[in-house]
Amino acid sequence: MEALEQRARLDPNRLPRGRTYARTGAVEELEVRAGEVVAAVQGSRAEPYRVTVRVRTYSDKEWDRTLGTLASQAGHLASLLDGEMPPGVADDLAAAKIDLLPVAGEVQPRCSCPDWAEPCKHSAAVCYLVADTLDADPFLLFLMRGRDRDSLLAGLRARRAASAGVAASGRAPYATEGGAADGAGASQATSWATDAGLNAQQAWARWASLSGGGSPAMPVIPLPRARPGRPTVLAVDPPAGLGITSASLQSLASDAAQRAWEMAHGERSTGLELSAAQDLARRAAAMIGPSGGRREILELASAAGITARDLMHHALAWRDGGSEGLFVLLEQWEAPPEVMAKGRALLGQGATVRRNRVTLGARQLRLGRDGRWYPFRRSGRGTGAWAPDGPPTEADEPAAR
Repeated sequence: MEALEQRARLDPNRLPRGRTYARTGAVEELEVRAGEVVAAVQGSRAEPYRVTVRVRTYSDKEWDRTLGTLASQAGHLASLLDGEMPPGVADDLAAAKIDLLPVAGEVQPRCSCPDWAEPCKHSAAVCYLVADTLDADPFLLFLMRGRDRDSLLAGLRARRAASAGVAASGRAPYATEGGAADGAGASQATSWATDAGLNAQQAWARWASLSGGGSPAMPVIPLPRARPGRPTVLAVDPPAGLGITSASLQSLASDAAQRAWEMAHGERSTGLELSAAQDLARRAAAMIGPSGGRREILELASAAGITARDLMHHALAWRDGGSEGLFVLLEQWEAPPEVMAKGRALLGQGATVRRNRVTLGARQLRLGRDGRWYPFRRSGRGTGAWAPDGPPTEADEPAAR
């Protein structure tokens, strides 16, 4: 998109109009090919306009440097051969003076419409959808540069096999039978040959030798990424009348990404064991931030069919005490009398006890089944609702005062 914006400086108004076209489903038959993207875009006329967005493909020398850079990084090579695009690939290629993402001047949109602007709104719409498509399948970046996924992986396998052959026979790196170096300039029959694989027993023996004859040096499991993934922007809003909006779907996708990220970092809970009320409170609690998150909680409460005040109370209870905090907000239970006597002493003279709740004026302590006191305060006057008033403390802690 940045490369496209460089071309749009003379008339930047086409970009927001193109974004609207993308979101309203005007783009049809989008196809990414080697060096170009073609699509049909429905405009004001009955016949769709034909859009072609050309991207500069790599030269043979650039492909040779690309394969060499990717093959030299063990982590990248393993991920790519497993069909995954590892983070950091674009940065490593940039260090080798290879731009994976198109830069200014490398994106050339063309459209059959009569608009003189470059890009026009139709080609801008295609570029917005291409950006989303690349988020979903980053390997399309290599296709736009001239090679599809299978060709790229075949080239990497050939590099790996050649490297293993050098280690075994002492031959020149990447040499083919005709003496040419393996790379983009080598023939497809030699450079992109089917990988014959590696004998498992030999591989195990090699790891054992690398580790000094002791336990085999197994590959290190890659760490999770530093932050959760960011969901793509929807090109088209859901149909009206379903009660589902793009914003709500984005929120659900972001929440799922956050939970997956937490699981990858060792969180015990997946969140799938929660009831609907618990999960609603958990999601609302995540919306509470420096600005309060009031607007987001209002929208969530409206969608869930409860009042915003109740949902805010649920969110505060979950934030401070998790599932047990929500339980003491909504439920009562018969607590041991001797423990409740301690709660009365904590609040002071005149406090009253009812089941697991100790009340004195506008203050209240509720005993959780986990043995902790949960503070509450009455919001408003008279019979106003009780609201969570901070994190819980242990039953014998003076801080509960």
